[in-house]
Amino acid sequence: MKTPFEKLGLTDNNAGVFDGEWRGGGATIEKISPIDGRRLASIRTAGDDDYNKSISRAHEAFLKWRVTPGPVRGETVRRLGNALRELKHELGQLVTLETGKIIAEGEGELQEMIDICDFAVGQSRMLYGLTIQSERPSHRLMEQWHPLGVVAVITAFNFPVAVWSWNAALAAVCGDATVWKPSEKTPLTAIAVTKIAERVCRETGADPAIFTLVVGDRKTVGQKLADDPRVPLVSATGSTNMGFNVAKAVNGRLGRTILELGGNNALIVTPTADLDMAVQSIFFGAVGTAGQRCTSTRRVIMHESVASKVRDKLLGAYNSLPIGNPLDRKTVMGPLIDKHAVDMVLESIQRLKDEGGEVLYGGERLTVPGDCYMKPCLTTAKPDFEIVKHETFGPLLY
Repeated sequence: MKTPFEKLGLTDNNAGVFDGEWRGGGATIEKISPIDGRRLASIRTAGDDDYNKSISRAHEAFLKWRVTPGPVRGETVRRLGNALRELKHELGQLVTLETGKIIAEGEGELQEMIDICDFAVGQSRMLYGLTIQSERPSHRLMEQWHPLGVVAVITAFNFPVAVWSWNAALAAVCGDATVWKPSEKTPLTAIAVTKIAERVCRETGADPAIFTLVVGDRKTVGQKLADDPRVPLVSATGSTNMGFNVAKAVNGRLGRTILELGGNNALIVTPTADLDMAVQSIFFGAVGTAGQRCTSTRRVIMHESVASKVRDKLLGAYNSLPIGNPLDRKTVMGPLIDKHAVDMVLESIQRLKDEGGEVLYGGERLTVPGDCYMKPCLTTAKPDFEIVKHETFGPLLY
């Protein structure tokens, strides 16, 4: 029986650059699973020459792709969605192995990819343009939208493949080529998905460089994409600080950006709220993906008349939380992405204590192979605490 790695075309040593051919002339990185500290594979990242060649190849592919009829472009995306359906379980497992997400979330991320492909296929037949009355007799004006060109997609580790698909599927039906820079923390899922996209493109006759992949760090790839005038649009997901830097660079050359950045989300509980429903929402919002989402619940603002009840219900939920191997379907919270992520959350908890906050539950690192697990933390805090004004990317709830 083939393993998920074999079914997805992954090997012990993988090229991290694709623009019609696979290569990687830069540093080699070792991907370690946060589940148990086990080595998954190595990846050869992009070198300086790889970046320029990949952008040029993506542009060549774009020139052909832009004149391909929209419904024909949609057929390639339709087949991509079907290919993802066929490998949903294997890709979901890989997402879990690489990120530590529970398997339900890993497979759920693949379903999001499938859904956006289905949506994009419909859009490929609805690329409308207006016709407009003219002041000149026997004349009408016609509006026609044109694709932008080569668009960059920079993704984060917490949604390693879904965010790419939200961008790439729609860009593809519009006639654009994409250059994908995934997080260096999750390169294997990006490579696996790109291999699927390559196969689909070869089956349909599309130039596979419309789905170019460049694995590399900020200096080698990320900053170059932001500065490159050949890339008219950069879609980036990451921290707010990263977004500031990307926006400054891209806006400085009159480019366009799509930014999905950090959050510090609050849930308000009123006296008339259904407390059981509220607690369920707060709880999974705080511990889902181990709190590593821009949409994670980080703050709870309660009316004083229900505060003690909500606190007690939350403590009950936290005390019964199954923490462990995310491949076990009974697990609700797995590891954080790496040891450094745990360290950052623990530092935030200490800062909270220093400001006068009280820890009601958790906040300790767990002694588990891989060293990436911790108990989620439930605390008290005041609105003027400095720590509360900033995003902590982990399972910390105020």
